[in-house]
Amino acid sequence: MDARMHIAVIGLGEAGTLYAQGLTRLGWTVTGYDPADIPTPESVIRANSPDDLMAEADAVLCLVGGRAAVPAASSVAHLLDETTLFIDMNSAAPEVKQNVAEVVGADNYADVGVVGSVPEHGAATPVVISGAASTRAAEIFTALGAPVEDVHGLPGDAAKRKLLRSSFMKGLGALIVEALDAGDAMGARDWALGQLSAEHAGGIESVERLYSGTVKHADRRGHEAEESAAMLEGLGVPATMSHAAARSHQLLAAELIKPKAELREAYADVPVANIGDARQRMGMVDGGIRSLWTGAKAVGWAKTVCVPAGDNKFLHATLDTIEPGDFIVVNGQGHTDRALLGELMAERARKRGAVGIVADGALRDIRDLEEMGFPAWARAVNPSGPYKNGPGQVDVPVAVGRVVAEPGDLVVADDDGVIIVPAAEAAATLELAISVREDEANRRKAIIGGDGA
Repeated sequence: MDARMHIAVIGLGEAGTLYAQGLTRLGWTVTGYDPADIPTPESVIRANSPDDLMAEADAVLCLVGGRAAVPAASSVAHLLDETTLFIDMNSAAPEVKQNVAEVVGADNYADVGVVGSVPEHGAATPVVISGAASTRAAEIFTALGAPVEDVHGLPGDAAKRKLLRSSFMKGLGALIVEALDAGDAMGARDWALGQLSAEHAGGIESVERLYSGTVKHADRRGHEAEESAAMLEGLGVPATMSHAAARSHQLLAAELIKPKAELREAYADVPVANIGDARQRMGMVDGGIRSLWTGAKAVGWAKTVCVPAGDNKFLHATLDTIEPGDFIVVNGQGHTDRALLGELMAERARKRGAVGIVADGALRDIRDLEEMGFPAWARAVNPSGPYKNGPGQVDVPVAVGRVVAEPGDLVVADDDGVIIVPAAEAAATLELAISVREDEANRRKAIIGGDGA
């Protein structure tokens, strides 16, 4: 390896900055590129485009995240010569690593899995490396002071080991966040922290670091946990905990992206049909459940209830627990001979802050519901009152219109029908649904203007 190298870094986020700084401390020339408006690390030459980035570079370090890995590689592939080393440091599934290797050329490709905390260890964080150019890449990381495990092998082999470790680390991080937040809620966070740190070799600082890192990087780590789950299942290993960790991270990310009240408000102008298209029709309640009055529209968080056919004892009891923004979702077993709710219960629910009700069963007093402005969707209307014997369940996953709704899922309903969006996916779905709405609006204008279909 040359005493002085020129390294190009794609992605100048937290990890990219720390690696760039480590490389400049070696006295090497470092050129960096990131399309986002973020600061340029000290002593790094900022490139305005991938073309400028690659001039005379000996190696490329790519740190952009799994979803952007292939596009980032494609942006510089045509600039790589037969000796330029491409070091893929993105957290991505093995299949993505293989795709990147095909784009840049397998002979000069190295798959690098970072198996430690970069904020803690910087450029000296331990790594595992695979791919045809693993030995060359290992020299760079050794120069940075990082413990290196060169497994040689194929593109994706290092990623598999990283994901195997993630199946433990992401689950641990999710559990720590849950436990410390619960301790905080009961006024005993310090006690909980002490209990966790006593069982954790890294002590209090390590537990707190895992807590803060899990919250801060919830979106990226959630995707990595889901990739870990997919890999485990591909090996024939049940991935129950990995899936749970992924969902926990996704929920944390959703809360950070947009507060619940703001998110609910943003969905108010998005048609159910557009949301369904954005989600490839997944989560659409069957068409037998319809709005009971024209023009009804509601967005809220699922308050779930499961009752026997024609019995509303537990729905009645649920009204006292409703919070503002709740959307009552009732599995009434599809029974249509007795109504589960009428004007009096609806008035109580409305005053508690409920935004509406969707029932896989029957409701009544629809004229009164319309007059009071209480949106309602049901399989039928029936004037016959309910039984009040029970049993029932509240705040559990329920089936409504052949769709499962979990407590806290987003429910959106209008004249076209009802859709259930998992809470962890609500923020991401909003962006897609708005894009669908805007695309349809532009196409409609084109049709009106005679420019196309």
